[in-house]
Amino acid sequence: MKILETDRLLLRWATEEDAAFILHLLNDPSWIEHLGDRGIKTIEQAKEYISSVLLGMYRKFGLGLYIVERKKENIPIGICGLIKRESLEDIDIGFAFSSDHQRNGYGFEAALATLKYARDHLGLQKIVAITSMKNTNSSKLLCKIGMEYERMVLLPHDKEELRLYKIEF
Repeated sequence: MKILETDRLLLRWATEEDAAFILHLLNDPSWIEHLGDRGIKTIEQAKEYISSVLLGMYRKFGLGLYIVERKKENIPIGICGLIKRESLEDIDIGFAFSSDHQRNGYGFEAALATLKYARDHLGLQKIVAITSMKNTNSSKLLCKIGMEYERMVLLPHDKEELRLYKIEF
């Protein structure tokens, strides 16, 4: 199901047909470095991740991480969307792109459109984001889309404090 589109990108719900891409993305060196190893090593595990994590959030909250496709070729290049974590009061924005599609402005384009969608279609008045201290590229992108650093937070089950950013509409 299509959620939104920009000049170059389409953001849509994930399906089981995205399993090969999800397997690739979750094992991308950039994902492992900044988000951690999810232990997804097979297509079947990727399908289960899609079903339980991605589709589970859509079912429970009506939002989640969406597949980001380049419209020109209809190929998935990353994920971007809104996440409701039990450990955060507010909904947060999240994104990740495969290494071969980083540094092309796709993250900025998708994240900015996602914020606009959150404000205009979902009526949200505040969005937060979290990122590790070492993920300077994500921190820069969050600032570029208008988010401001607020404070450091330690989420349950994490060993590392994370930077918390916010934007209010």
